[in-house]
Amino acid sequence: MSNFPSLQPAMTVLVTLGDMSPVGSASRGTPLAIAAMVDGTVKSEPGFAPAIDAAWVGQGADYIHNDPSGKHMRLNAHAVVKDKSGALVYLSYSGVVDITPELGLVLGGSPDAKTTEFGNSFIEMKFETGDEKLKDLETGVFIGAGRFVVEKGKPVVVEYKLSKAVKGN
Repeated sequence: MSNFPSLQPAMTVLVTLGDMSPVGSASRGTPLAIAAMVDGTVKSEPGFAPAIDAAWVGQGADYIHNDPSGKHMRLNAHAVVKDKSGALVYLSYSGVVDITPELGLVLGGSPDAKTTEFGNSFIEMKFETGDEKLKDLETGVFIGAGRFVVEKGKPVVVEYKLSKAVKGN
C-alpha cells in the first residue's frame, strides 16, 4: 500500500523492574503506581545507525495509570542510559498495555507466571542527547512491542523490540 510508513528494526531495550509503589489517586479516578526501573540496556540491531550500546545509569521510573476498567495500563517511563562511548542519553516512552490473564499472573507475582508473548504492549520511545554521534536518535520516531520476561528467582524484565518509522513504498 502506497504512502504508508515502513518499519526499520532498530534496537532491543531490556528493562529490569524493581519495587512497585501503589500511590493511588484521590482526584483522577485512575490509580497511579510507580514502577522502579532498576537496570536495563539499549542495544542497536546490526546495521542500524546510529548504533547505540548503552546501560542504565541510576534508576528510572514508570508512572503507570490503570484504566478504570482494569483492562489496560498506561505507561509514562523515564530513564538515563550511558553508551559505551560515554555519551549519556535520556529516554522516555509512553504506551498502552493490555492486562491479559497471563500478565495478571506476572504482575501479581504468581508462581504460575510465565513469559508473555509480544503483542499486548506497545510504546513510543523518544531520545535526547548532547552527543553528536547519537543525535539522529532525537529525530526518529520509534515504536515498540513489548513482553514481560519471567525467570524463576530473578526480577521481571520487560523486553521491547523497537522499530523506526521510515518512508514507505
